[in-house]
Amino acid sequence: MSAMRGSDELVSQGAVNNGTVMSPQPNHTDNNNDAKKVKLERNQPDKPSRVVHVRNIPDEATEMDVIHLGIPFGRVNNILLLKGKNQAFVEMVDDAAATSMVNYYTSSGAPLIRGRTVFVQYSNHKELKTDSTHSNAHASTQAALQAAQALASETETRGGPNTVLRVIVDNQIYPVTLDVLYQVFSRVGKILKIITFTKNNTFQALIQYPDVVTAQAAKLSLNGQNIYNSCCTLRIEHSKLTNLNVKYNNDKSRDFTNPNLMTGDPTLDLLGLPGSMGILASPFGPAPGLASPLAAAYAATAAGALSLGGFALPPTATSATTLGLSGLRLPGQLLLGCVLLVSNLNEQVVTPDALFILFGVYGDVIRVKILFGKKDNALIQMAEPHQAHLAMTHLDKILLFGKQIRVTPSKHQVVQMPKEGQTDAGLTKDFTNSPLHRFKKPGSKNYQNIYPPTATLHLSNIPPNITEEEIRDAFGKTGCTIVAFKFFPKDPKMALIQMGSVEEAVTALIKMHNYQLSESSHLRVSFSKSTI
Repeated sequence: MSAMRGSDELVSQGAVNNGTVMSPQPNHTDNNNDAKKVKLERNQPDKPSRVVHVRNIPDEATEMDVIHLGIPFGRVNNILLLKGKNQAFVEMVDDAAATSMVNYYTSSGAPLIRGRTVFVQYSNHKELKTDSTHSNAHASTQAALQAAQALASETETRGGPNTVLRVIVDNQIYPVTLDVLYQVFSRVGKILKIITFTKNNTFQALIQYPDVVTAQAAKLSLNGQNIYNSCCTLRIEHSKLTNLNVKYNNDKSRDFTNPNLMTGDPTLDLLGLPGSMGILASPFGPAPGLASPLAAAYAATAAGALSLGGFALPPTATSATTLGLSGLRLPGQLLLGCVLLVSNLNEQVVTPDALFILFGVYGDVIRVKILFGKKDNALIQMAEPHQAHLAMTHLDKILLFGKQIRVTPSKHQVVQMPKEGQTDAGLTKDFTNSPLHRFKKPGSKNYQNIYPPTATLHLSNIPPNITEEEIRDAFGKTGCTIVAFKFFPKDPKMALIQMGSVEEAVTALIKMHNYQLSESSHLRVSFSKSTI
């Protein structure tokens, strides 16, 4: 891409004042009207201009989409969007800002707007002049410019952006980890370091990028958005720190530039296995550099929504959108989807139904496939990406039927059923219409009672005529040891039963969930945070 203005740059015919100022004719009231009055501009500019020309803009682009191209480099003073010609002009605060903008997109690659590559170059014109009859007087354009100027003022007040962002996760319903943040923020560009911590009972993180532009792009594209549906909202500020000092590579902090840091765990460090044991490596794979640090911002707006802090936005935008960990899939990135790979299974005992019951504690299991040629491995498709993450978080490395299983993201996006006429000995099963899904209803209360595997199980849906002895007898037939039992005093339909170990509790849950206690009642079993 050349930094010089191309021959197809467009300007308003009859609107040029001495070749230095572009001003639409006063009778024009719509961008398309402006576009009808354009002609090709063929003279090369003598030197850089603070007016930047952007071409190949998609039809659905908004003023804010275009403004976001310029904000990381300085204040945007004005904008002219020519939708009829898929082009725009952006006036930066000065020539230096425009030069930084054009040079960056020339060297780093063309940016994206709503998934389409756009091209940035200098304009012949030194200034954009608009009057009250032009579309810049429209509410959406004015709101976009005001939001951009408010952002610039905020940055100036805080002393300017740097490479370190402070991230606060509000309304956290589902777990958010360092790896989840890495997955989300690496979409914008390469991450150098991450430190996570909890302050005032709120999960927070410091994230360092290689340069100010990438950090600014991450703040603009991700601030105010939700990691998961209607929750885990990102609040992003520029940190006062300019460099992060990471002492350990573990699940709380990570220096991606130094894989040889110790973990901080004496046992692991004595083994001489710091980052090499996989702690450093994100389960979501590497974070390849994107064509532009702003690329993800425009992938995120493909559905027509982009957050911009608390500022007023055009009607086409929303104040917060869901990042959707299976969405925003960009070339070369492995993001957590709905499918998990479970390995080191006890192939003599495990079945699709057993995995359905266990993983169903953390989300609705759609399909399970035990691999025909490697029966100690299975693929499990969850209904939602956050459910897959919950299951992976709580079930990785637990003991299941005498073996420590591993749960990791799969490269597959769906679990395929056998083709017609093909048999797989019942190793693949579809549970889409199972009545045992725990989270079918949006906002299900079951999400509030999700715990890691424990030795104590919570029982519910117990008929009034069932005694403690009958329940103990039923659980005893699983071969597991029963340590204690207690009905809930105020609700005899529920009880706690404590097994001899976490592994026994896992086995008992698999075998006893949906156990028929009477003609019309089936037992419901989940892990409990309580002990008896």
